[in-house]
This record gives sequence, structure tokens and C-alpha cells, in this order.
Amino acid sequence: MSSNLLVEAYALFDQANAKDPNQHNINGKLVPKELIYGQRMSQTIEKFEPNASEALKLAARSQHICRWEIPRKDYPMDRIGYLKWREDLKKFHAAKASEILEKVGYDSEIIDRVSFLLQKKKLKKDEDTQTLEDVICLVFLNFYYEDFLNKHTPEKVIDILQKTWRKMSEKGHKAALQLSYSEKALDLVKKALA
Repeated sequence: MSSNLLVEAYALFDQANAKDPNQHNINGKLVPKELIYGQRMSQTIEKFEPNASEALKLAARSQHICRWEIPRKDYPMDRIGYLKWREDLKKFHAAKASEILEKVGYDSEIIDRVSFLLQKKKLKKDEDTQTLEDVICLVFLNFYYEDFLNKHTPEKVIDILQKTWRKMSEKGHKAALQLSYSEKALDLVKKALA
């Protein structure tokens, strides 16, 4: 499959995510939240798994595509509401990505594979699904964890770190331990893993 299609798909994913009304402040510049998230997913997968398949690279870039269209607040604020929201999001991202990939001219085999990965099917059993999950966790730890720990209690942070760790592979764990953390962040990682 020509990498021209990949470049085109990335551009369309970015175009869709650039419409995110939620902004992130990056070095004093406001950037659409999901646009920067998708780009961080791509940067991370290139480093973590340089030989990733085209489908896996596409799934990484479109992992949160147009996520703001299905806000968490539209669901009950309990565990059941959260799980339903997550389930609906997976299907939504898969459908959104498939639509764009079809437009670009990908064949149904790649489109189906991207959809499979975005729905996190066979986690721990499918190598690509596991790699995608590792990359999601690494992006969280690398770019969002410091912010997260300043907003939550140490107990909550440790719980989230333990859940994150359980989703990752050995290779993911190694990569996570090589990231640079602030003293406070590293301390909580150590407590979570103790």
C-alpha cells in the first residue's frame, strides 16, 4: 500500500481533529486538543515500534478522532456510564476513521483492520492491538500524566497508574520506565509498582 495514502489519511485525520473546540496550551500557543493528541500518537509509535504496519499507524493517528463529538457529560457519571461512553467512542472512532480511509482509497482489508484495532479487539492476544494500547499508555505517561497528578489525590493517581500498567506489555513497561518524570511523578510511579 503506497505511503502516499498514509500521508493523505494523516492530513485528513488532522483536518478533522483541527476542528476540536477544546484547546491545549503548548508553549504559550493554543492548539486543538485532539490534533496534538493524534500527532503525539504518531510520534510515539514511530519511536516505540518503527516497523508498525500501515494499519497500526493509521489506528494510532485516528485513536481519538473527533472525540469531542461524544462528550463524557452526556452519560451517567458512574462506572456504567463511563464504560458505555468508552464503548460508544470505540465504535464512533472506528466508523469515523473508516469513512476517511475509504475516501482516501484504502482497500477494505486495511479499513477493517484499522476498525478492529480502534475497537481494541483481542487486547493481550493481538500483537497490533497490544502495541496500540502500549502507545496510548506511553502518550498518557509522557504528555498528560504530570497534569493529571496535579488534579487528583495521590491515591487516585496510584490507582490509575496501576490500571495503566496492567494494560501494557513488558516492552511497554520498559519504555515507560525510560521516560523522564518529575520527582513527584516518579515517586508515585514507584509507589504504584511497589
